[in-house]
Amino acid sequence: MQEKSVSFIGSIIIFFVLLFVFAKWGPAINFSSTTQTKGEPFIVQGEGKEAVAPDIAKIDIGIQESGGSLKTVQDSVNKKSQDLVAQVKKLGVEPKDIKTISYSVYPQYDYTAPTQRITGYQVSISYEITVRDFTKINDLISSVTDFGANMVGGVNFDLSDDLKNKTLQTAREEAVSEAKSKAEGLAKAAGITLGKIINVSESTPSNIRPLAVPAVGLGAAEKSVAQPDVQPGTTEVDVTISLSYEVR
Repeated sequence: MQEKSVSFIGSIIIFFVLLFVFAKWGPAINFSSTTQTKGEPFIVQGEGKEAVAPDIAKIDIGIQESGGSLKTVQDSVNKKSQDLVAQVKKLGVEPKDIKTISYSVYPQYDYTAPTQRITGYQVSISYEITVRDFTKINDLISSVTDFGANMVGGVNFDLSDDLKNKTLQTAREEAVSEAKSKAEGLAKAAGITLGKIINVSESTPSNIRPLAVPAVGLGAAEKSVAQPDVQPGTTEVDVTISLSYEVR
């Protein structure tokens, strides 16, 4: 009787040892399961994409000067900025599309002297110009340096609020249609009956602005070069919609 008990205990020990070895070094067993608990929503996603050509362009331009007299430098920058804005308006840009980004005054110091002292001042002003007529972009880029601009950034193409909202709505409708079609197909294949939609959620990229196009041919020594050929291309608005259904 005692031998049988020892033999039984030994068998149990061997079993667990073998189980441990198999779990540790044996082949992996893949398990795949999909469950739908009663009362939980059935969730599907759809994606909508719309490619659209930008309808506005934004260009950063500015003036920066330095000098020993703050008043002299400010007067010079202020006069040039007035001429610059007047020229931009002549090119057909409306006043509402000319936005002052910054106006800065920085003292300049002589750090090599035993005692730190101000040797002059740097004054700068910068504008963001929104251009709605793309045929004016090349003229604006090529002419602003003649009217005092010595800081010119790249061209950023973007969508106006109206076009952005319209394109976003079209992408939404496409995403919802795809999600509904997917839900119907999955429900039919799985043999379940869907009820009403109980929740809708949306996710969109935080930034849909296309890449900037560098402004070229702007230096004073480059006035004889051909005008830059700036093309807006297209940008894509991407929307993902999640629909939650009741399951009957």
